[in-house]
Amino acid sequence: MAVIGPVLALIVLVVIGAMMNSNFLSAANITNVLARSAFIGIIAVGMTFVITSGGLDLSVGSMAAFIAGLMILVMNAALPSMGVGVPIILLGMAVALIAGLAAGMLNGFLITVLGIEAFIVTLGSMGIYRSLVTWLADGGTLSLDFSLRTFYRPVYFDGILGISWPIIVFALVVIIGQIVMSRSVFGRHCAATGSNEHVAHYSNVNVNRTRLITYAALGVLVGIATIMYVPRLGSASSSTGVLWELEAIAAVIIGGTVLKGGFGRVWGTVIGVLILSLIDNILNLTDFVSPYLNGAIQGIIIILAVILQRESKAVNQ
Repeated sequence: MAVIGPVLALIVLVVIGAMMNSNFLSAANITNVLARSAFIGIIAVGMTFVITSGGLDLSVGSMAAFIAGLMILVMNAALPSMGVGVPIILLGMAVALIAGLAAGMLNGFLITVLGIEAFIVTLGSMGIYRSLVTWLADGGTLSLDFSLRTFYRPVYFDGILGISWPIIVFALVVIIGQIVMSRSVFGRHCAATGSNEHVAHYSNVNVNRTRLITYAALGVLVGIATIMYVPRLGSASSSTGVLWELEAIAAVIIGGTVLKGGFGRVWGTVIGVLILSLIDNILNLTDFVSPYLNGAIQGIIIILAVILQRESKAVNQ
């Protein structure tokens, strides 16, 4: 039941959505749902590895906002010398990936080398990144130059065979993540570390390095998600990425990854992302419940998912 539960929930949501709105299953709506869920989905894949190894990251939403702001500032500053073209877009992408890697490495270093609790480190960095992007925007909004925004837009709105680039990138990240989690030595090390780090250590697993890599990989995936997100709106502010950490963690837990670590499944995380996206979509298409309550619903889902995990563990024991 733990395996098929999320799948059944997804099917029920699709049926409910189709019954409540005739446009729910239209190609345009499905494409929109998948494209908008790609940002959280890419981040959630990285969060799956972090949580599986016994960690947690509350800073991903604020990190994305800071990276987006940094991208925009660098690209705007380079525009007079580089002009509009592919090189300046590649520069922005490189900034996002390097900043994401650095942020993830910093979190991982503080947690693994200095031994500070993950909750404390990422809670602190969440506040730092959110404050930094607010400071960079001087309390307002950082906007990409109009000519750059126009040139950059296809990265979000175009694609191949009607499938937009965010969906394609999300699919590739999921495939790679699933292979690494289920078929690689690193995936087994993540599970061993999250299950019992002392036993893992005596089994010749480098616990600190494994956790450090998960945080670094999550940072890079936040950078990738930001690369796909910036051309959508062409701006960044203190409200960018709000509740992304909640959605990513919720998707991971709904998908069956154990919150305390030791077991994770990337394909389950994908189901979790789709469940949250469909709930949001149904709320927007109907007047049944206010879409402003989406955050509350996600919070309730996290609590229920953890309760179900605990009950399942108790039954198995």
